[in-house]
Amino acid sequence: MSGHSMLSGLRVLEVAQLAPSSVGGHLADLGAEVIKVESGPLGDPVRVGGALAVGGPDGPAFMHLRWNRGKKSVRLDLRSPEGKEAFLRLAAASDAVIEGTRAGHLDRLGLGHAALTGVKPSLVLCCVSGLGSDGPYRRLGSGGPVFDGYAGLRDVATPDEAPTRGIAGSTAPAIAMYALGAYGAMGLLAAVHEARRTGRGRQVEIAGVDVAASWIPDEIEAALNRGRTVPRSGWLPDGRLPDWPRLEAYRTKDGGAMLMGAHVEKFWRNFCRAVDRPDLLEIDLATVDDGAPDRAERVWRELRELFLQRTREEWTALFLDHDVAGGPVNDVTELVDDPHFTARATTYTVDDPSAGPVRLTTSPVHVPGADFAPAAAPALGADTSDVLRTVAGYDEAAAAKLASDPRGAGR
Repeated sequence: MSGHSMLSGLRVLEVAQLAPSSVGGHLADLGAEVIKVESGPLGDPVRVGGALAVGGPDGPAFMHLRWNRGKKSVRLDLRSPEGKEAFLRLAAASDAVIEGTRAGHLDRLGLGHAALTGVKPSLVLCCVSGLGSDGPYRRLGSGGPVFDGYAGLRDVATPDEAPTRGIAGSTAPAIAMYALGAYGAMGLLAAVHEARRTGRGRQVEIAGVDVAASWIPDEIEAALNRGRTVPRSGWLPDGRLPDWPRLEAYRTKDGGAMLMGAHVEKFWRNFCRAVDRPDLLEIDLATVDDGAPDRAERVWRELRELFLQRTREEWTALFLDHDVAGGPVNDVTELVDDPHFTARATTYTVDDPSAGPVRLTTSPVHVPGADFAPAAAPALGADTSDVLRTVAGYDEAAAAKLASDPRGAGR
């Protein structure tokens, strides 16, 4: 039921919707048994989230196919006594519980940390929400772009005319929305490791806004220490290095682009020799003085003209042949055909019951010699009866009854 096997033997009970479902998704990708508890007629809204449906207009969303792959789906109404009892029985047989909703959801149902450790003292509760459980904004509803906008991570435009592209003031993807799954998985695994050593579980919390802020720590810590920072010698007043042209993007002959990464002197020498421009090595790009900006702009103009003389593919070959740091710039369509992307087993194909054969991206955790082949994301409630019987200890008749009872399965 999973991609890799490193977390085999770890059982996680998940109550999560939308992006927080990615926490259990990362764990399932690495081999954990993740039991997803869903309710209502539709279950996790991520099943149909996003502008694109796979296989047909009512088909599943890519986020569902990716974040819920390899999991088991159990349909329970956690508002009902029967649903609560079943949930606690499942929790007692698990190592951790993920609460991936607005903060305090399980507490409000009487299923929070106290109730969970009451049935199993070593149980870990990982709470994943947008704003966290404290602070003046804790009751705000939120979503991916909100996390980034709050932290200053997202450049947000407020145009005078109606925008025709993007969402939430930007065309950039929501970074924290995707990053919080990795942080949640890391926190949960650390807490489980501790619980196995001490016999005591604990609650850990991941908030989307905190994840967003953690991605720009240098800027935030500089703001926290205003008056105590001074410009470092060797840098230009605008915050760039004097050799910034060696770290820039340049348009290529075929309309593509290359990124230079030749800040290290070795790479810069290799580049200049490869293009037969030893004269560029004679230009001082290390000294910060009144002439530094003009020298840097001169090199930038020379490089701009140079890069227009070859295609992106030719430049990539030159970088490889002459040990020059940098690489090609792709858009998404170009990326999926990039020879490096295709060579690194970054995709796999799964036969989804509702969408048919679908090609998806693998986990970014690669295990040499191991194939990544998780089961398809489950249909809503597909595993209810089996999990209640094999994990929660219900007999076959009771499991079947609870699976079909609206009070247990959710309306």
